[in-house]
Amino acid sequence: MKISGGKAVVDVMVKEGVKKAFCVPGESYLGVMDALYQHPEIDLISARHEGGASFMAEGYAKASGEVGVCMATRGVGATNLAIGIHTAAQDSTPMVALIGQVERPFKEKEAFQEVDLAGFFSHLCKWTVEIDRAERIPELLHRAFHIARSGRPGPVLVALPHDMLEDEAEMADYSPYRSRRPRPHMEDAERAVEEIRKAKRPVLIAGGGVIHAKAQPLLVEFVEKMNLPVVTAFRRFDAFPNKHASYAGWLGFGTPHSLLDEIRNADVVIALGTRFSQVGTQDYTLLSERTKLIHIDICPDIFGKVYAPSLAIEADAKSFLELALQAVDSQAAVERNERTAELHAEYMKFSETKADYTDEFTDMDGLMHDIVAQLPADTIITNDAGNFFSWLSRYYRFEQENTYVGPTSGAMGYGLPAAIGAKLAQPHRPVVSFSGDGGFMMTMQEIETAVRYKVPTISIVINNNKYGTIRTHQEIHFPERVIGTDLTNPDFAKMARLFGAHGEKVERNTEFVPALQRAIASGLPAVIEVTVNPEILSVSQDKGEVTEKLASLN
Repeated sequence: MKISGGKAVVDVMVKEGVKKAFCVPGESYLGVMDALYQHPEIDLISARHEGGASFMAEGYAKASGEVGVCMATRGVGATNLAIGIHTAAQDSTPMVALIGQVERPFKEKEAFQEVDLAGFFSHLCKWTVEIDRAERIPELLHRAFHIARSGRPGPVLVALPHDMLEDEAEMADYSPYRSRRPRPHMEDAERAVEEIRKAKRPVLIAGGGVIHAKAQPLLVEFVEKMNLPVVTAFRRFDAFPNKHASYAGWLGFGTPHSLLDEIRNADVVIALGTRFSQVGTQDYTLLSERTKLIHIDICPDIFGKVYAPSLAIEADAKSFLELALQAVDSQAAVERNERTAELHAEYMKFSETKADYTDEFTDMDGLMHDIVAQLPADTIITNDAGNFFSWLSRYYRFEQENTYVGPTSGAMGYGLPAAIGAKLAQPHRPVVSFSGDGGFMMTMQEIETAVRYKVPTISIVINNNKYGTIRTHQEIHFPERVIGTDLTNPDFAKMARLFGAHGEKVERNTEFVPALQRAIASGLPAVIEVTVNPEILSVSQDKGEVTEKLASLN
């Protein structure tokens, strides 16, 4: 029996277990959309911008552990989709992007909205392919899903010519397939354990590979037996429970210098499922030449890309930990002069919230104090890029796995749409996004998407009327030469209500908790706008100095 190319695409999606697909509709892949009409088991979430759709798919993939699927029309839609594809690449998130393409006879004539999609996205994706014959759809699309989720996960782009989707052909019967994750050799696990046992000042860095492998419980068991301090990689907070006695902190913007020095002075660093990002390594200055590096990763291409390992082990985090625990006998606990306990105590002191409140603005320290007290431990947090993030990263302690969905790519506009994707993946858990006014305005239109599909996320918007992160850099590198970073904003709470969402505006700390409680009780998508002092741009800034400076100007 012959079927259309569009139906063949959807048949593969069904076999691959796709439950949600995110898109902005386009005429070049109407054949796929029509076939989805026949498959109500796949929810098609139609967004207001392709960037929002791609962020939703990426956030959904992180929160569900499945492959995220997004769709867009040819050139104009595909290029809008690129920001989420880039985020998936840097965050190692499994994603399949299905893109409509110009008709095959019209290619290379600068046809309407024509872009060489496979070429354009080749350096952003694990694999790109254009399917030019309908009968090859099952073969190539199943392969796309496999590549997206195997090894180091990432995005795959599949271009689908408009006319090919309308062709009919007999389709071979393919099924989804999965390759086994690489397991280490026992002798490598034993060698790693022996090196750690002999070390005087070891540190373990836990990355996204721990999260992808769902290896947090095994990691807890391993570090307890080896008495190891654990640091989480950039924006991988939930790779290890933050209140655990072995947790020493996180890498990224605002990491305490004392913790960075501790890692630089380590004699052995165990990097478990991390690629050593520029931000996490403080511009690649984190490890010293004296440090022995034991690097465990599912992707061998990572080894030596930033730091040369003394021992490289190709394995997923769970498989390594299973063997490493076998190599550790029941008496293997190691005394390290209370170093692990001291590092954890320093982290707990550093991350203790402050009940600082003001009446003129909302004090961010006090805001985080209330947020930590109010949100349940299973809340999923998403965030945009922005200077507000320094408060979130410092004071919010992630206690459970699968509670953080954030962009290591630093993409603005991510918070709200990623929250929508995460909430659709985990509908019974609270999902709260944090954004600055700059980032929120980039994808604010997706409030309507949340309202239309009844997705009750809570968006906290920190409003200082500027691109705060860039202003900070501007004032450091080019003092008193401000340009391009001042903003004006609408009333975000009123805007939310116009969309049909719940909207609150908070101008002082005492207003926040009641506003949050009303937002939760509303059962609607909600926006809480929080006005803050525009002169305080980071958590490390001296608030007293700012107050004195403002007083001297008045």
